[in-house]
Amino acid sequence: MANKKQDPAQNDMGSTSSHEHSSMDSMSHGHMDHNEQDMDHMSMDHSMHGMEQMDHSQMDHSHMDHDSMGGMDHSMHMGNFKQKFWLSLVLAIPIILLSPMMGLRLPFQITFPGSEWVVLILATILFFYGGQPFLSGAKMEVQMKSPAMMTLIAMGISVSYIYSLYSFVANKLNPSAHVMDFFWELATLIVIMLLGHWIEMNAVSNASSALKKLAELLPDEVTQLTADGSTKQVKLQAVKKGDRLLVRAGDKMPTDGVIAKGATTVDESAVTGESKGVTKKMGDPVIGGSVNGSGTVEITVSNTGADGYLAKVMEMVKQAQSEKSKLESLSDKVAKWLFYVALGAGLLSFVVWLLVADLPQALDRMVTVFVIACPHALGLAIPLVIARSTSLAAKNGLLLKNRKALEQVNQMQYIFLDKTGTLTRGEFTVTGVELVTADYTKEQALAYIGALESQTNHPLASGVMNYLKTEKIDWLQADDVKTINGVGVSGQVGQQAVALVNQGEIEKRGLTFDTSRLKKYQVQGNTISFLLIDDQLIAFFALGDTIKEDAKDFIAALKQTGIEPVMATGDNQEAAKAVADYLGIKEYYGELLPDGKEKIIQSYVAQGKKVMMVGDGINDAPALARASIGMAIGAGTDIAIDSADVVLTNSHLSDILKFIELAKKTRSKMIQNLWWGAGYNILAIPLAAGILAPIGIILNPAVGAVLMSLSTIIVAINAMTLKV
Repeated sequence: MANKKQDPAQNDMGSTSSHEHSSMDSMSHGHMDHNEQDMDHMSMDHSMHGMEQMDHSQMDHSHMDHDSMGGMDHSMHMGNFKQKFWLSLVLAIPIILLSPMMGLRLPFQITFPGSEWVVLILATILFFYGGQPFLSGAKMEVQMKSPAMMTLIAMGISVSYIYSLYSFVANKLNPSAHVMDFFWELATLIVIMLLGHWIEMNAVSNASSALKKLAELLPDEVTQLTADGSTKQVKLQAVKKGDRLLVRAGDKMPTDGVIAKGATTVDESAVTGESKGVTKKMGDPVIGGSVNGSGTVEITVSNTGADGYLAKVMEMVKQAQSEKSKLESLSDKVAKWLFYVALGAGLLSFVVWLLVADLPQALDRMVTVFVIACPHALGLAIPLVIARSTSLAAKNGLLLKNRKALEQVNQMQYIFLDKTGTLTRGEFTVTGVELVTADYTKEQALAYIGALESQTNHPLASGVMNYLKTEKIDWLQADDVKTINGVGVSGQVGQQAVALVNQGEIEKRGLTFDTSRLKKYQVQGNTISFLLIDDQLIAFFALGDTIKEDAKDFIAALKQTGIEPVMATGDNQEAAKAVADYLGIKEYYGELLPDGKEKIIQSYVAQGKKVMMVGDGINDAPALARASIGMAIGAGTDIAIDSADVVLTNSHLSDILKFIELAKKTRSKMIQNLWWGAGYNILAIPLAAGILAPIGIILNPAVGAVLMSLSTIIVAINAMTLKV
């Protein structure tokens, strides 16, 4: 597919790019095109309406919706499950010791006068305390008209408790009645379900509050300029649009704004994920949360609170996560099916047995169906696989945050990859130095280059200087250093006139050399500058964000799996094309803002395509949340990591292939366990309902309990056999 440009509609987010590019050109002595990044368009889409005003202090407390979307799909904190499990286990042990299993007295069971009262009291506490998350979850599922695992569990424990309560009263009123109770099943079901959810939530990491992290990017207090020119410290939430703020070197930009006085270089890495600084002068926009460089500037506030860049990005993330959270997991789909089967079979058996027998027998058959349908094995089938898979993932540099990601890989069709920081290192440096004449050595050429670069104030110069320090090159002293607009920079080193210029200036001066030597740098989107000494071409050097060593092999291996790689970047089209061509990526999108990436992902998802997004910056966060699977580079921003389903802790691209392999094997184990877990129910429910009663076969509840226990053991053993 041909390369794609950003949809014109996406440019609503801002229109402040052209002057930034031109200002960079005038200072870059040939370092062209590298300031055209994600954040060239700084103001966000004004069509995002309806969002509550959110100041700095409010952002800390606005993440409750987000917190309720992970883990067990219902809002229960892992710590609560751990506590509920242990306390419920304490309550369950005496119940198991004092009550029979579906009417079958076990060898270890004991009774004493009044023991049935102890069982009733403990079971009542256990039902309302340990069963609370399942009852609440069932209520939520019913309200959403989507009964699943929580409804199935709630049905099982409710029927067990209510019928056992009836049994207790009936046996007290008529000791010879011997009505079977289900206190043993109630206790074991609640404990096993709590254990399963605790295992799962312990295995899958809890996402921390991305909104809180966003708030931490902003200072608590800011320096405000008054009408008479004096300054005062005010709380950030007191700042209004149009206020003038003083931002000193090294401080964070407190809000979105426009530079009203001064010039500086701004580090936007915390906001955009891009590594290099961006030159800012009067009239240029800045983003709240970015870090001011060496210059003190005054800014005029353009957006605060919910109108700010950070808040709008996070709102997109929340919306995407909310929609994605509606996806059903495999276990929920099976549980929903089992719920309807059990409910239908139980009611049908009640009606049939009421017609052919009597009310007590009909009630007994119906309750037995409902209790046998309780998903003991099903409740552990997935959590045990998840726990095993998560452990294996951690050993392979992967942090799993959302178990549904493991279930999505099987149908994965596209992987969208951010460029800077994902396919590339995200660090701009010298990628090559080549001499054009034998009059100077490489070290001498670098000493002259450093003489000029050390006195210029632009982002790429720092990359050159860092390279010289790494190579232990001592640079010379330059005087009268001047910027040549659109060309480069010049100065005097001793008696020699030295200049660093772009290729256009070389051609204009009629200087010739073997231009084929530039190709290997140009294909990677590098910027190339030329060193002139006394108008003689001495050398050229390339600057760029180097492509990761494993990127090319990764793309080739990815294609072999049948998944198509797509690059989505905020970089300009030329840089995007260069990297895409070098890596062999056919489909790529350039000049994308955060909502641009998210909209492209959304369009694919809307077509029913399974899409993975891999990125590292805040600008990637909405797309990470929107994709079927969001994968964050571990070295990326906290916001990107919080928005993702999986984190590459070692930032190695090859780990994505490991994740795909692990996810496919995990899903296979999940399906096997679901068959073992649900298979028991498929067999036991009709037998419990009495389908074979005409030929004299009725499932003894005790036999059903034994089968239930065996299926639980089988799914546990099967989960532990998962390997990668």
